[in-house]
Amino acid sequence: MRTTETPGRATARALPLDRILAGDCIEVMAGLPDASVDLVFADPPYNLQLKGTLHRPDNSRVAAVDDAWDQFGSFAAYDAFTRAWLAEARRVLKPDGALWVIGSYHNIFRVGSALQDLGFWILNDVIWRKSNPMPNFRGKRLTNAHETLIWASRSEGARYRFNYEALKALNDGVQMRSDWTFPICTGGERLKGADGAKAHPTQKPEALLHRVLVGTTEPGDVVLDPFFGTGTTGAMAKMLGRHWIGIEREAGYIAVAEARLAKVRRVEDAALAVTTPKRAEPRVPFGQVVERGMLRPGEELHSLNGRHSARVRADGTLIGRDVRGSIHQVGAALEGAPSCNGWTFWHFRREGALIPIDLLRQQIRAEMEAETRPS
Repeated sequence: MRTTETPGRATARALPLDRILAGDCIEVMAGLPDASVDLVFADPPYNLQLKGTLHRPDNSRVAAVDDAWDQFGSFAAYDAFTRAWLAEARRVLKPDGALWVIGSYHNIFRVGSALQDLGFWILNDVIWRKSNPMPNFRGKRLTNAHETLIWASRSEGARYRFNYEALKALNDGVQMRSDWTFPICTGGERLKGADGAKAHPTQKPEALLHRVLVGTTEPGDVVLDPFFGTGTTGAMAKMLGRHWIGIEREAGYIAVAEARLAKVRRVEDAALAVTTPKRAEPRVPFGQVVERGMLRPGEELHSLNGRHSARVRADGTLIGRDVRGSIHQVGAALEGAPSCNGWTFWHFRREGALIPIDLLRQQIRAEMEAETRPS
């Protein structure tokens, strides 16, 4: 089934989710409703200022980006185009939405200036360091081994989505940095045309979009890509349970993207969940543990080091020695510490084993989530 549509008036149709819209990105975005998408990922023309044909040392020709869609008559023309598509992107973003845009030294600084002029608020710039960059064959400049992404919220103060813990988990438990290392598309990931040549000269790696979407969206969000190309954004959004809208004017790229997307399968709901910060989990008072009989008044709790004990009171407080108070207050007082996380400090005994009371809290949270989950 073909997924391409032509642009129409925003008032005449619903948001065209999971579709490729054929046409000029500025004109097509003008047909989308205000404040309708959660994230924009944009890979606009770089306006490469290439001079002459480039050859390798063996005299073979380098397949450079020389397509008409990447060529502009002047910097002024490119700036006008940039401001026009960014203005439409900002209009269709929800108030707490955000935008990612990727570019090279040819264009990213001009894009960044336009972003700020239009009211976007830059959150980070990210360096994508290519582990396998194309060499500088002429030997007159440094090897261009990276591209730059700008992550910006729609406005200053917007409550943009940032899955900090999920990105930390992706990075082996270490805070994610702003320099990312991925190879450029090669091998089976690089899409080819019928002639065996690259289907698109600037196809982005799926790993890059995976990180962006996991880190700054959640399942069910709407992701717009106004320069859809061969559909990397759509493919990763579909796999990760996000809705997508692609805009592309080149019929050849649309055909490749449609064939690609038809093969993508959405992962199961259980696999879409990501690590969340503790503060985002529902609050469970210790009193609920007592009310529900998971621990009884008078039952003794112990610190894991065996130095301290306290008894549960009917109102969900503890008493230990001459100290009374919450699980946190009593733990801190007995340890002589300024603060204490009572959930991890206190344990109860079952069949000779010490079990953290936090296990009981997690059980209640699981039940709360099950109750709110759609049937």
